Amino acid sequence: MAAASFNVEAYSDALVVLGTAGIVVPLVQRWGLSSVLGYLIAGAVLGPLGLGALKGELPFLYWVTVVDAKNVSAIAELGVVFLLFVIGLELSYQRLQTMRRLVFGLGSLQVILSTAAIATIVALSGQGPTVAIVLGACLALSSTAIVIEVLANQRRLTTAAGRASFSVLLAQDLAVVPILLTISILGRGESGTAFMGVVLAVGTAVLAIGLIVLVGRLFLRPLFGLVASFGMNELFVAAILFVVVGTATAAGVAGLPMSLGAFVAGLLLAESEYRKAIEATIDPFKGLLLGIFFFTVGMNIDLRELAREPLLLAAAVIGVIAIKSSLLIGLARLFHIPWPAAIETGLLLGPGGEFAFVGIGMASAIGIVGTETSSFTLAVTSISMALIPLLSLIDRRLSAKLEPPKDRDPELRVAPRAAKGHAIVVGHGRVGQVVVEMLEAHTFPYIAVDSDTKAVAEQRRRGREVYYGDATKEAFLHSCGLMEAAAVIVTVRSSSAADEIVRTVRKLRPDILVVARARDAEHARHLYLEGVTDAVPETIEASLQLSEATLVGLGLPTGLVIASIHEKRDEFRHELQDAAKQAGRLTTRSIRAKALRR
Repeated sequence: MAAASFNVEAYSDALVVLGTAGIVVPLVQRWGLSSVLGYLIAGAVLGPLGLGALKGELPFLYWVTVVDAKNVSAIAELGVVFLLFVIGLELSYQRLQTMRRLVFGLGSLQVILSTAAIATIVALSGQGPTVAIVLGACLALSSTAIVIEVLANQRRLTTAAGRASFSVLLAQDLAVVPILLTISILGRGESGTAFMGVVLAVGTAVLAIGLIVLVGRLFLRPLFGLVASFGMNELFVAAILFVVVGTATAAGVAGLPMSLGAFVAGLLLAESEYRKAIEATIDPFKGLLLGIFFFTVGMNIDLRELAREPLLLAAAVIGVIAIKSSLLIGLARLFHIPWPAAIETGLLLGPGGEFAFVGIGMASAIGIVGTETSSFTLAVTSISMALIPLLSLIDRRLSAKLEPPKDRDPELRVAPRAAKGHAIVVGHGRVGQVVVEMLEAHTFPYIAVDSDTKAVAEQRRRGREVYYGDATKEAFLHSCGLMEAAAVIVTVRSSSAADEIVRTVRKLRPDILVVARARDAEHARHLYLEGVTDAVPETIEASLQLSEATLVGLGLPTGLVIASIHEKRDEFRHELQDAAKQAGRLTTRSIRAKALRR
């Protein structure tokens, strides 16, 4: 029997993509760049339009570049399908209901006005109306992947700018499906009679989506319920893949974008009890599939465009960012978003996004957009996306200058009173309030501090001895009478903040009693290493209280139960302290060993 032919080309191309995911992207992230940008840059450099074009002159490049984009295009298309499925999964009705004003108001207006403005300029440049509409709609969208990553890394998702940006991105995600459907319809309309082509396409789309929704509502929940009952993770993965690929295939057979079917499946599962399990299951390979998608997107970027018309390219990049940012800043102000947040949102969402590659790629494949126009537009999009981290840095500095001075509540200007032998309670949330109440019950003097201005002002109006300030600052601790205090109780929720507060307190008062709230046993061990007298892990305390309530409820003598709980608490405390001491000894030995090697 003849040996099966071995497709070396396909496997070498797959190795290049996997090597990018395993080697290039981690290096790019270490340099502080987005992984999405890493994939795009790697695709542009290692693709057929980059170094791959030189494999004839330099044969060794065959093994480090992609020879044929078709070898990885199928996996990349699956990446797009998964991206739309995840977006559908995240678009729950409850989330849309909560953010409806910004999503359907600010976000929708941004998409419509940006599309109109960019399409008008494209039409004035000499392109036909169909091309202008397609390019305008695709360039109106922003990069969900990069913007969310930047905001998450800066811990700014919950700020005014973060919420506004997320709302607009949500509206843009919702707009992706109509845009892709419109491109598909425009392609059909040009191949036959326009009106009949549009009617047929819309009718087919409605019928196909209706069937997917009907079948999904009838069978998706029972399917996942049956699979989950077996408790086998591999079956759950198989069910997810079946649903995603099955709905995508159904949409493809109906002549619709495959990603549309996956998007509908995600929407159907968004409100189900299996949503969280599905998200956790697909997370590992979702990232790889999306990475391959962005790599293939990068392969479509012709680096020669940078040298062909650099001034026009630069003008187009600046123009797209300026138009979208200006419109979005104005719209944000109409929705009563403060100037600093409006500017930050505008600059973050001014560049293009990943769906421009999907839409323009589809339009190019069906002949709506020419190859040269497509290549130029993709270059504009990719360069603008690469500028997002820089724009984020600029807008934060600009916003800081525009931030009006805050009119601080008079209650916050009250300085801590002079005290001696008192307790300092850092953090006046739910935990801190209970500690303060117990100190008051035993008439022990205390000073409570918190960095939340609203909470401090409110508590002071209620008569509580609470002061505003940052307990990581030595000067503030001095003003709280740390040098004369008897104890410091750290109740803040943030583990990093608790660590810093403990370090600062120990630096100033090595002898003082320090009791700190810990997230869990591991954090408690760490706090012991930092020098706390006692750490109280939330997880252990919850289990002890649960045990006490259970034993008393079962009729056991209350005194014996309380004694056994105290004994168990001491046992946990000694274990954590011993573990901390052991870790401290190991760290000391490691430092000494390194010093000796030097």
